[in-house]
Amino acid sequence: MPTPRLKRVYDAPAGDDGKRILVDRLWPRGLTKEKAAIDLWAKSLAPSDALRHEFHAHPERWEEFVTAYEAELNGNPALAELRTIVRNERTTLLYASRDEQRNNAMVLAALLKG
Repeated sequence: MPTPRLKRVYDAPAGDDGKRILVDRLWPRGLTKEKAAIDLWAKSLAPSDALRHEFHAHPERWEEFVTAYEAELNGNPALAELRTIVRNERTTLLYASRDEQRNNAMVLAALLKG
């Protein structure tokens, strides 16, 4: 299965992004829909509010976040839909986090890959 690209939603859209999918629960601050150029907002694939707040309060607990987030995604029908999209077209998963090494889009991409 192709691996989706990962990109901050605040970065300018590029012609080779393919289908741009926002995977955050909240709309990114200060960004208009036109500027974001999002094709799909997959809120149901975002971490729950409780999990998101826990991770923001304790970013050093990355492994715990990954385990809990994967458990939340287990059986989520939107994950199967995302797999189909990624399999059939170039896809970029968008996230708002400043941390480009530890964010929910990374977890999603790893799940899709593995």
